[in-house]
Amino acid sequence: MNIRNIDHLTLTVSDLERSLRWYHEVLDLPIITFDDGRKGVKLGKQKLNFQVTDEPHLPVAKHPTVGAADFAIIATDPLANILAHLTNYAVEIVDGPIPKQGAQGPMTSVYVRDPDENLIEIGKYDN
Repeated sequence: MNIRNIDHLTLTVSDLERSLRWYHEVLDLPIITFDDGRKGVKLGKQKLNFQVTDEPHLPVAKHPTVGAADFAIIATDPLANILAHLTNYAVEIVDGPIPKQGAQGPMTSVYVRDPDENLIEIGKYDN
């Protein structure tokens, strides 16, 4: 088997419209509609799907839980611009900026939480 990439992840959220708005406005990700009207956001070559707790899209994880996700995304903007953008949207920095080791090398990361308290690492590669 030759696995290359992640295609998509699905977040279980408490309020679909609130999550779409936050990921679109704060992280500047385009909203997409697919399949039978499902919604998500485009994230580079991948997508982030959303499902509401009481309206899961089958099949689902054994215990779909709001606020249980922890993932990293990569930004290309200078770190100062990232911090200014987050401040502009009143997004609290949970941790950072701190040096981290990403999948492609050293990076500097800040950690934030989305409206459902999922932990999001926003990384900027050092090279």
